[in-house]
Amino acid sequence: MSNEKEVKRVLLKLSGEMLGGEDRYGINTNATELVAGEIADLHNKGYEVGVVIGGGNIFRGSSAKDFGIERSAADYMGMLATCINGLALQAILENHYQINTRVMTAIHMPELAEPYIRRKAVKHLDSHRVVIFAGGTGNPYFTTDTAASLRALEVGCDIILKATKVDGIYSGDPEKDAGAKKFFSLSYLEVLSKQLKVMDATAITMCMDAKLPIKVFKLDRKGCVYKALTESSVGTLVK
Repeated sequence: MSNEKEVKRVLLKLSGEMLGGEDRYGINTNATELVAGEIADLHNKGYEVGVVIGGGNIFRGSSAKDFGIERSAADYMGMLATCINGLALQAILENHYQINTRVMTAIHMPELAEPYIRRKAVKHLDSHRVVIFAGGTGNPYFTTDTAASLRALEVGCDIILKATKVDGIYSGDPEKDAGAKKFFSLSYLEVLSKQLKVMDATAITMCMDAKLPIKVFKLDRKGCVYKALTESSVGTLVK
């Protein structure tokens, strides 16, 4: 990444599909092991790591209308799916990598996880615990991208690392458009004006106001998250 500022605290944004593997549904053992291993790698290199994860591998709110489910209910179902994913990641991080981890949820469920309290989250990160933020923002109509921007700003992260299935931001869908151009660096305004589907406009605007950089990269192999954080040739930097 850029040498403008030393990075100490990182927010890793994951889609739920990352845990689903090639099928992108359910919780795939190999895919979840890869993700957990990448989080462990950052943690063991001395970074303070927060994670926001989606729930699309379990339930996608966008398909809810097909079942006659109204938007608010669908969004709450999606939030619950993120909690399932968060608990799965926590179990692997603690049992396989012996990393002290906390799941904090925006929805109150004390039997399963801690309620999200900003000062407590900061204390966990200061104590070098991995914190998994589940439940989105706790409100319908907000994406987990917005949740990632919100939590990153609240706990003082230096960068958002957004893991995707594509190795950066392109001018079009590289799987459908052979002429799609990859961008290595973009401004927030360029992302908004070009309507590039990186994160939703609310999330981008929040990061722009706070000057919080976003690195978009492909999570597909061991060591890729650390490379995205430290190498400018990997992924796309939005700043």
